[in-house]
Amino acid sequence: MRTITFFNNKGGVGKTTTVYHVAWMLSELGIKTIAIDLDPQSNLTSMFLTNERLEEVYENTAPDTILDAITPIVNGDPAIPVHIEQVNENLGVILGNLALSTFEDTLSDAWLKCLNGEIYSFRITSIFKTIIDEAAQRFNAQVILIDVGPNLGAINRAVTISSDYIIMPVASDLFSLQGIKNLGTTLNLWKRQWDQRKELKPQNLTVRIPENNTNPAGYIVMQYSAKESRPVKSYLKWANRIPNVFREFVLGVSNDNVSTIESDTNCIALLKHYRSLAPMSMEAHKPIFLLKPADGAIGAHAYAVQKSYDDFEKLTRKILEKCP
Repeated sequence: MRTITFFNNKGGVGKTTTVYHVAWMLSELGIKTIAIDLDPQSNLTSMFLTNERLEEVYENTAPDTILDAITPIVNGDPAIPVHIEQVNENLGVILGNLALSTFEDTLSDAWLKCLNGEIYSFRITSIFKTIIDEAAQRFNAQVILIDVGPNLGAINRAVTISSDYIIMPVASDLFSLQGIKNLGTTLNLWKRQWDQRKELKPQNLTVRIPENNTNPAGYIVMQYSAKESRPVKSYLKWANRIPNVFREFVLGVSNDNVSTIESDTNCIALLKHYRSLAPMSMEAHKPIFLLKPADGAIGAHAYAVQKSYDDFEKLTRKILEKCP
């Protein structure tokens, strides 16, 4: 089982949409997958669920979200299995909750008190690993995909130290470059800080704590305008700066210059935005590559659907290669 978190502290780069489509494609390839919505905005959850199911979960406060599995552990009660919303035989979803953000302060406090070797603080800091491991075993999942919010808060810190791989969706602009710098610097800081805390782990702790072996697997460049399968010139100004910024701030390599993004081995994919298909996908609650004529995918749209299937299959196989 491998846990892959999609993370960028800059919003609007297609992160949630990518997680959604990769999760679906993994299920298409016969790979048992759980997608986890740990962004308090819960946009991934709304992509998977119909309006009727959303109302059932949130209006009736059914105990079906990630927060319902977190609360007992925070209260010192026995852990309960998190609800897995089954989309199909190979795909399950752990639903988000807008109130997840209220958990930030608890995690921040626990992070600090781990330095005192407190059992409770280590249990709280390890909470996502505890929940993920149990859910993966129950669902027999081979891949866990995690969507997190665009921030550098305590939730994302606890998630990343519990992950095997980090993938950064980015755009070709100034703020995405700044996002890579911020995130790379912060990930390395969190790693050092957790290594320090691991040395203080209490001997009688009964939960498994994160190993902190997180690896940056690469980045995906989102939403570029395609022309003959290559980014147009307006994007190249920023796109071709990404490889060296990623190497320096994420990998800690500053003397390995790469001239273009297309020759960078850390670039997992250049993924275009299928603008005309996005509304159909949202309406049908299915990925763009599974849209049918009944969903409105006819004529040129039908060709775009087939092309998107090929693109996302290639992307997903590359992710599996990068995250063995």
